[in-house]
Amino acid sequence: MSTTDKTKARLEVRQAKLKDVPDIAELVRRAYVDLPPYKLGEIRGQLNNYRQGCFVAKLDGVIVGYCASMRLKANVAMSDHSWDEVTGNGFGSRHDPTGDWLYGYEMCVDPKVRGTRIGRRLYEERRALAERLDLSGIVFGGRMPNLANAMRRKRNRAEGPEDYLEKVVDNKIHDPVLRFQLANGFEPQGILENYLPEDKRSKAFAVRMVWRNPYVDADAPRKHRLPRDVESVRIATCQLQARAVSGFDEFMRHVEYFVDVASDYESDFILFPELFTLMLLSAEEKELSPIEAIEALSEYTPKIRQKLSELALNYNINIIGGSHPTRMDDGDIHNVAYVCLRDGSIHAQEKIHPTPNEAYWWNIKGGDSIDAIPTDCGPIGVLICYDSEFPELARRLVDEGARIIFVPFCTDSRQGYMRVRYCAQARAIENQCFTVLSGNVGNLPNVANMDIQYAQSCILTPCDFPFARDGIAAEASENVETLTISDVNLADLSWARAEGTVRNLADRRFDLYQIEWDKRVGQISPRIGEAEAEAAGQDAAPRGPHTPGGG
Repeated sequence: MSTTDKTKARLEVRQAKLKDVPDIAELVRRAYVDLPPYKLGEIRGQLNNYRQGCFVAKLDGVIVGYCASMRLKANVAMSDHSWDEVTGNGFGSRHDPTGDWLYGYEMCVDPKVRGTRIGRRLYEERRALAERLDLSGIVFGGRMPNLANAMRRKRNRAEGPEDYLEKVVDNKIHDPVLRFQLANGFEPQGILENYLPEDKRSKAFAVRMVWRNPYVDADAPRKHRLPRDVESVRIATCQLQARAVSGFDEFMRHVEYFVDVASDYESDFILFPELFTLMLLSAEEKELSPIEAIEALSEYTPKIRQKLSELALNYNINIIGGSHPTRMDDGDIHNVAYVCLRDGSIHAQEKIHPTPNEAYWWNIKGGDSIDAIPTDCGPIGVLICYDSEFPELARRLVDEGARIIFVPFCTDSRQGYMRVRYCAQARAIENQCFTVLSGNVGNLPNVANMDIQYAQSCILTPCDFPFARDGIAAEASENVETLTISDVNLADLSWARAEGTVRNLADRRFDLYQIEWDKRVGQISPRIGEAEAEAAGQDAAPRGPHTPGGG
């Protein structure tokens, strides 16, 4: 090989991307065989909440290292806390963009690449980030993986975590994790009790490790304020008139009309109502029974997905396709929202909570997972009607980074509509996010479950100074077909979360309560802070197939 020949770099250290999530999850499984693995939603949340603080190392095309960090104020970072509390149960959702400390809560390296100093490189990325942002420094809870053994010894026994730490600092006991961190300029600043109960080797203790930025005056640290930026997103919500159609093509012409108009207004999103495809049943020769109706609708699923995706591409707009009954691979019918993005990708979000009516007449089953959906305008979430009345779902979506939650609904009465609306407004306030509602109006012949509909579609905001006076960015007139469009500023959410009159997300009491999802279907798995891997080597009964009250 000549001296002018070049070879491709084998090692790359860079900011983590959403496409890396599955590989990061697999890396964590390899690195921490004695601890529960992450779920994909947790890692997505870490990246969505503060991508800037998450890095991966790739060696020969394989991700072999990962670290996750967030910004926190000193009163949080330097307080006594557990890993669950400080990370928002693993999602990194307590990131504060005005925080003056970088808090590291994950660092793992593939045991197979020990000796390549991957951990040191990831630490250097953190340090460079802290210096670039003029932060006061870096803090994390460091493991003590030899503590349990040291407290059982007869010779050179450690009497407790404080004694153990002192002996490690004095080189009387070897701890590969702490020695690695000390060698990288971190200083111990006390013991954190019950930091990670699952960490039996450390007896749930951790050492608060601190690195102070030498370029920041410790006696006069820089105050970080969040600028009132503009991150504008234009949202259209379609209040759709139920009408008889001759078939699929005529139905899609009505849908395309509103997509076209929203696109002409350069909207980024358009939302359609829950069960908006039910008007396809008006093309049937006779009124179908509930089971027959569901079967007939489900047969349209491939065509619905394909056509909505084509429209999203052709009109350069992200389409939230209300919801459509769909037969799943296991034979169950689910109520599914198809989200077709303008890049051609298609995402599906199932309704988690079928209403009593849906379950009884249509035998619709609830889905088992809910996740934020990545778009070119940031992560979004979908809560189909009744789901908006369960606050745990919205909280999970926001923990994963969603800032807009779309709520397609189908209600027959004002009471049912107001339940959905009031709950959606509550979700916007308590999660400091935007919620967007879209409902059906009118009625259909030969479709018993669409005999009357009530809707007032709207775009709702939190209630604070940057937002509309009543927390309503825009709303439609009641019970008329229309398209409602409004601009929202996502940067206002960031400001409100960090510096607003109230800060619902930041002020959650993680020391008192948390949401745990059944681990069989996908939920919160406790994780740890810093890596051992690197340091070790480096209502009434329903009267028919109708939607009383809605949901």
